Amino acid sequence: MKDNANSIYDQTGKTRNMTVIGLVTAVICIAAPFSIPIPVSPVPLSLTNFMIFLAVYILGMKSASVCVILYLILGAAGLPVFSSFSGGLAKLAGPTGGYLAGFILLALLQGFFLEHFPEKKYAAVPGMILGMAVCYTFGTTWLAWQTGQSFTASLSLGVLPYLPGDAVKIIAAAIAGPKLRAAVKKQRR
Repeated sequence: MKDNANSIYDQTGKTRNMTVIGLVTAVICIAAPFSIPIPVSPVPLSLTNFMIFLAVYILGMKSASVCVILYLILGAAGLPVFSSFSGGLAKLAGPTGGYLAGFILLALLQGFFLEHFPEKKYAAVPGMILGMAVCYTFGTTWLAWQTGQSFTASLSLGVLPYLPGDAVKIIAAAIAGPKLRAAVKKQRR
């Protein structure tokens, strides 16, 4: 009888986790398309990385990474979930596709820091910074290859204009994220 009770609890926990993954993925898909085009860059200003920061706080490394992968799959399937309400394989294969794929690495790195240093309130901050650096490197390399520009030229187009905004997003996530994480943990009890 005890094994059956544990089995039911495990199923409830799995169902709850899948539901939260679905909801967080939906929130990313709703927020990510809202973007501001930057005239000097093919990369628009969006809230996607901020939403991923929060997803990692809420779900942890593995489940948040699943959310990002689902987001990319939905966008690749043609749903208008990418910046400026775009979608499709052409968007992933286009100049900004490297940044989109780099979001998976962002979630993994931020989650790694958050999960390996749980006693540190701001442990995810180095993970967010490192994750964005890797995402930027991957995206800039892809942008340079797509446009035929040098890495440096692509860096000044696809990264430098966004650093101040990304710093604000990291600070906001570092403030809001632990509160969201605590609220979600409290609900799971």
